[in-house]
Amino acid sequence: MAGLLYLLEEVNGLTVQEFMQVFGNVVEDRPGVAAHVAALRPFSGVEQLTDAALLYLDTLPLDGKEEVLKCHPDLAGRLSEEGKLTAESAREQHVAGLHKLTPEDKRDIDQLNKRYKEKFGFPFVICARENKANAILLGLKRRLDNSKESELEEGIQEVKKICRLRICELVSQ
Repeated sequence: MAGLLYLLEEVNGLTVQEFMQVFGNVVEDRPGVAAHVAALRPFSGVEQLTDAALLYLDTLPLDGKEEVLKCHPDLAGRLSEEGKLTAESAREQHVAGLHKLTPEDKRDIDQLNKRYKEKFGFPFVICARENKANAILLGLKRRLDNSKESELEEGIQEVKKICRLRICELVSQ
């Protein structure tokens, strides 16, 4: 639904089903976030709507946070190559320039993604819209040195950035 901005009054007036259609992927492949947020309406501002989604993520137990991270695709991975990313992820990876990786950089990111998943049990998540391909590669290398606990928290912070940007794409400020 990129490009279609809703007024806050419209958001507050959507049926739950309509709300789910519009906001169901503000957290990648986790429509439960939208269902939770829909129940908290009406919102007095976009920030309150966004804060509701972010608070939901903050209050998840550790295994819930890990499940959120597991729903994210590998950056420049197989799903991207096969054209099977969500529209939001495809757009975000495109903005970061991941479609223009050199063969060497593509090989590096594939190997680093694999090592990362083997170490942590979930994919590397970074807000692609706030980074370019080179910064993503450097971040992936750097974050491989983190503990699982630290990486779980850093990954969720990145999910929150993505969520905030996705909501801002949908609701008129």
